[in-house]
This record gives sequence, structure tokens and C-alpha cells, in this order.
Amino acid sequence: MSPAAEAQAQEAMEAEQQQQQQQQQQQQQQQRYLEKGVLLEPFVHQVGGHSCVLRLGEQTICKPLIPREHQFYKSLPAAVRNFTPQYRGEVSVSFDEDEEGNLCLIAYPLRSDLENKEPSSDGESWSKLLQWAEKMPSSLLMEDHYSPDSPGRPPRKDEEERSHRREEEMEVEWLQQAQVEGSSSSSVSMPQLRHNPWSLKCQQQHLQRMKENAKHRNQYKFILLENLTWRHAMPCVLDLKMGTRQHGDDASEEKKVLQIRKCQQSTSASIGVRLCGMQVYHSGSGQQLFMSKYHGRKLTLQGFKEALFQFFHNGRRPRRELLSPVLRRLQEMQSALESCESYRFYSSSLLIIYDGGPRRRRRTEDGLSEEEEEEEEEEEEEEDEEDEQAGAFGFSHSSTSLSCGSSKSSSGSHTGDSSSTSEASGPTVDVRMIDFAHTTCRHYREDTVIHEGQDRGYIFGLQNLISIISQLEDHSTD
Repeated sequence: MSPAAEAQAQEAMEAEQQQQQQQQQQQQQQQRYLEKGVLLEPFVHQVGGHSCVLRLGEQTICKPLIPREHQFYKSLPAAVRNFTPQYRGEVSVSFDEDEEGNLCLIAYPLRSDLENKEPSSDGESWSKLLQWAEKMPSSLLMEDHYSPDSPGRPPRKDEEERSHRREEEMEVEWLQQAQVEGSSSSSVSMPQLRHNPWSLKCQQQHLQRMKENAKHRNQYKFILLENLTWRHAMPCVLDLKMGTRQHGDDASEEKKVLQIRKCQQSTSASIGVRLCGMQVYHSGSGQQLFMSKYHGRKLTLQGFKEALFQFFHNGRRPRRELLSPVLRRLQEMQSALESCESYRFYSSSLLIIYDGGPRRRRRTEDGLSEEEEEEEEEEEEEEDEEDEQAGAFGFSHSSTSLSCGSSKSSSGSHTGDSSSTSEASGPTVDVRMIDFAHTTCRHYREDTVIHEGQDRGYIFGLQNLISIISQLEDHSTD
């Protein structure tokens, strides 16, 4: 063999050895990922729904995988892509306990994802997420009444309605307690709660169910979605259940009757939208106000309007500058949905999100001096007095009873997203569609019911929402 051939063979052998070493290192790294995983943290800005939503990294949330919703996100119609959270894949989630018996959830990449050398679509590779996880304390812990020793079993289907009634009774008790403990000087009762009670309730209940099923199953699939609040200092979130019909085509007769009754007893039937949850930050008091879906169901049309007024209010003045961007986004969404043939978004929700943090910080970044800020605030206070007398649409705030929980805000919150609506000097506002567990269209081959035309119930709700917010905007300019 010539020297040149020997050198070439040697190079080929070395290249093969190097490739084998790289493969071994990759396999070892994958094994470490599978063994370690990423600790899922609480997502404290969930204001509605019943699925447990958790946080994986700063910009990503995850929720239990529901096949129909997963299918929707993977085959999004182009028209609504800008109106939904970005889909970022799926993970395997396991239930675990720490040394003290507290319950937590750990996310592991799917093996198919580990074979992909590219980082996840949100730009955070698993190695980066693992580094983040090592620095974060385990805060997803169960409360005392959800301890690992708590007896119980998963509810049967014939107990779902009774369980729901018990939850409503508990919610009424909580609201009554809030009215007793709240400040008598305010028309809105504000018990001192540390966090959004709804998000913690969903997380605790989900962990409890996983604990009860641990002997039979300890691997669950979750989907990864964009965290729409990650940039906001103080996220204000409104969750609206859209449409005049909430039950899916596959609902049982019992479920169908229950959902129809909920619609008839709320604003869903009359205007195609009802309040499903809300949190709003009051910059003056440093408190957050909360409203649950149970209270939202009880609102009349006038009460719904007043709740919207409260959402776009920072405790000192109405946030007039938010209304125009929200209206523009809603109108764009209506146009998009009118182009969606055969889709039905049953039981889907609409999120409106903005940053309720102090304007001083944002204005300073735009170059406004503190003296100018103080002058502006004095002018706003004068306007506030007039607004407080008028209320929303000319009726006083006290005319509608809004029993909300509140909390002193913590500094660990986050904000907005890449496709938010903003103006050169205006606020960042986002409007998105979420929750597609009961969505259907003609492309879903397993569905036996095929709908024609547009989702008129959802569009009807959008039209009425646009009309109500337009009235708010008109009133604010009077």
C-alpha cells in the first residue's frame, strides 16, 4: 500500500473513531437528560379553565395533552395562527416526591426530541433548561390539605356533576368569606391572598389526581406553548368563554344538558360571551383583584360590562389607551374567523393580556422625566375623580357587586409576547384564542358531525364584545 493510501486509510479510521466517540457522548448526554429532567414551576397567572398549567422555563408553559387540542395546534389554519399561542412541542411528565413528601412534576424530553440536535422551537435547549432548573427552588408543593397522606380516589363519571356542585358551593363560601374579610371602605372586597387562588387550586387538584393514580400510571404527555405573560411585570389577564354553545359534538347527554344550562343562566346565551376568570393589578394599592368563573357565570349583561370596566382600570383611573389596540385586535380576529370554513371552537376561550405595572418605569424608558411624570399623574388624579363619579357607561361602580379576591403582588411576575399589539408610544396588549379541546372541523376525519360555514356563535360573541368595548372607549372620550 502506498504512503498516500495508508494516510488516507488512517484518516478514515480516525474519523470513524471520532464519530463513534461523539455518538457515545450524545447517548450519555441523552441518558443524563432522561434521568434528570426539568422541574416544572407553578404558572401563577392562570385565571380560568380547569386544566393544570405549569411553567417550563421563562417563556414556555405546559398543560396536559388532549388529543383533539394537540391535533389543532399541529394543523393550525393559517388565518388564526397569529391569534393563538405558539405551539412548541410535547414532553413526558412524571410525578415525584421530594424527601419531605412534597409533590412535584418533572418534565423529560421525548426520545424523538433527544435525537434532534436542534434546540427547541422557543430557543431554549434542554441543556439550558436543565441549567435553569438547577438554580430554581422546588416551589410546586402541595398544601397541607393536599398532602401525600390524604385519602381519596379519582371521581367516577357519574360523580362529575356532584363534584362540580361541591366546587361551586366552596366558591360561594369563599366569596362570602371575602365579603366579610374585605375592606368596608371599598365597593370591591379584597381579602389578603398571596397568589391567584384559581391557578393554585388547579395545580393542587391535578397533583392530587396524579398522586392517586401513581400506582397505575406515572408518565403523562404535556404540550408546550408560548407563555403569553413572560415579559409583563404585572400581567393583567381576562379569560372570556366565547360562543353561544359550549358542549362538543362528542358530549354525553348529561354533559350537553349541563353545558346548555350554564349558557342559559349566564351571558353566553344572550351575547355569546361570559367572564371565565380575571386578574387585574391596581398600581395605587399594589394589590391584584381576582374573579373566578363561578362569579363570572352569575353576572348579568350590566354586570359583565362593569367587570370589563374594572379590568381596564388600574384602581386610580381607566386605562383608556388600551381600548383602541384591543378593539383593533378583536376586529382582525373577527375577519380571520370569518374566513375559517367548517371550524367550530366550542368551549374555547379568549385571553386579553396587558401589563398593569406602574407607568413610571415604562415612561422613564421612553425618556419622560420624573417631574413630567408627576405632573401627568396629578392631571390623571383629577380625571380619576370624574371617572369615579361616572363609572362605566354612566352607572356607579357600586351598582354591580364584584366580589373579587386580591393579593399583594410579588416581584416574580413576567410580560407580553412577540406578536402583541403595540403603538410607537402606546401600551403592549395581546388578544389570543386558547383551549381547543372541543374544536372540530371537516379535516378531523374521526369526527362524524361535519359543520358548514362559519362559527356564528363565536363570531356573535366577538361582535358583542367589540360593541361593549367600543362603548367603553366612546364613554372615556366624553
